[in-house]
Amino acid sequence: MTDAMSRRTFVKVLACSAVASSASLPSNGEIRSVTSGMAAEWSYTSGKQYTDPFNQVEVDAIVTTPSGAEEKVPAFWAGDATWRVRYAPPVPGQYKIRSVCSDSGNRDLHGQTMTLDAQPYAGSNPHYKHGTLKIAPDGRHFQHADGAPFFWLGDTWWMGFCKRLSWPDGFETLAADRVRKGFTMVQIVAGLYPDMEPFDERGANEAGYPWDRDFSRINPAYFDAADTRIQHLADHGLAACVVGFWGYFIPRMGMEKVKKHWRNIVARWGAYPVVWCLAGEGTMPYYLSKTPEQDAATQKRGLTELARYVHSIDPHHHPITIHPSSSARDCVEDASVLDFDMLQTGHSDRQSVPTTIETVNRSLAASPRMPVLIGEVCYEGIQEASRQEVQRFMFWSSILSGSAGHTYGANGIWQINTREKPYGLSPHGHSWGGPAWDIAAALPGSGQIGMSKALITRYSWQKLESRPELIDPHWTKEDYWKPFAAEIPGEALIAFMPASYSGASFRNLKAGSYRAFFFNPADGTETEIGMITPDASGSWKIAEVPIFQDWVVLLEPKA
Repeated sequence: MTDAMSRRTFVKVLACSAVASSASLPSNGEIRSVTSGMAAEWSYTSGKQYTDPFNQVEVDAIVTTPSGAEEKVPAFWAGDATWRVRYAPPVPGQYKIRSVCSDSGNRDLHGQTMTLDAQPYAGSNPHYKHGTLKIAPDGRHFQHADGAPFFWLGDTWWMGFCKRLSWPDGFETLAADRVRKGFTMVQIVAGLYPDMEPFDERGANEAGYPWDRDFSRINPAYFDAADTRIQHLADHGLAACVVGFWGYFIPRMGMEKVKKHWRNIVARWGAYPVVWCLAGEGTMPYYLSKTPEQDAATQKRGLTELARYVHSIDPHHHPITIHPSSSARDCVEDASVLDFDMLQTGHSDRQSVPTTIETVNRSLAASPRMPVLIGEVCYEGIQEASRQEVQRFMFWSSILSGSAGHTYGANGIWQINTREKPYGLSPHGHSWGGPAWDIAAALPGSGQIGMSKALITRYSWQKLESRPELIDPHWTKEDYWKPFAAEIPGEALIAFMPASYSGASFRNLKAGSYRAFFFNPADGTETEIGMITPDASGSWKIAEVPIFQDWVVLLEPKA
């Protein structure tokens, strides 16, 4: 059975309610069979009517796991008088469910019981097979619940829920391209977008906007349409880094609405392979704000509070970060509320290299210790620059410095340009331009860093240690364009050589023999150098490069 077929077996429970076809309704206390690791879904429908159900009622499911622990799973308002719950049983076994409603007198919503009988997952999808994404014990990389390492190779689809990326054709086409190239993560915003006013027509999906125009309540149909995209990513092995909104919505909406927005997100998508990014450009005020300093302070205080809130309501404990103007750490009053540090380091082509390297290394040295990765840098093609060689450099320089992964982006995809109509002007009056998204998807940088990811994940990359001293010359603050080096103990020594440092040498090598080869990061080909032996001082001068361009050199120690 395929993962998509398994998904159709989601349990749909409408507990004791005034709906049609009562013969199809399960009885209170019924046992339903589901699959561990995959989202199970059931519904509660109220016979009692409310004038404003979204704001008047909250429903949760208390889940007692096979070990006896209790988890509180928020339900989301699905429209009319229905609330739905999604929960992914982490391991096989029986899970006892009991509903709890803020209106405890409503017996349709409060006190309903059932049991999920979770059977083992038998497919190959890594997220369903290995479980929820977590922070590894070393505090430096991501892993699944069962300990299997997870390499973050992200793509930036900020506006990927809007109808300009058509469903199913456009969305499925872009997802298939990224899967083929080895991407593992998609960064996508939950409807409250950057670079536009809240109800700009460019942000609508097939069902309209995520909120009513006065922010009085969500539009469930918008999120229903988004559900299909999240599910498609999950079924094809792609995790979603869900960005709640752009940070300047905090002063616009207020914390009460912001928390309701995030409760809806956690309830809808917490059972899928996701990580949470509380906000984009966390503390950046709105482009035309008249009180920028006040807004920035409000956003920083609000994001700190919001991080604690999301931690408290998420039963799956997905890792939390913030997409920043520089570092996620700078967006909160207490960095310990974050699980990993996401960075943004510039869009100025080669001029962004010093900031990128310095920001990565500064964050890796900061406390508390947490995984670090670039979440936005030099979208390919932006401002008619940042082409594939810059994409390769940003990937290798950050990975060999110790990053937990890397996010790519292409100008034309993040804002979903179409052939018929370019995105157009931002609120500040300028346009980022760029080709249509399908043209941008074919830019060479995405495929090239995908090949680089395939190379490094041949080894136990999660054990990688940054070792700049292994290569001479190596990058310094005086010259950021010299080689980078790292070691995967017992498996590989890796050097990235930008701009053909053919005179570079490995240093401090242990005695013995090594298999050496060049990797061409532009086309993925390998050129064998052969067996090499360092001299008495532990040095080996790298052979002349085949052609003048970037190269990766690998040494594999032989017993």
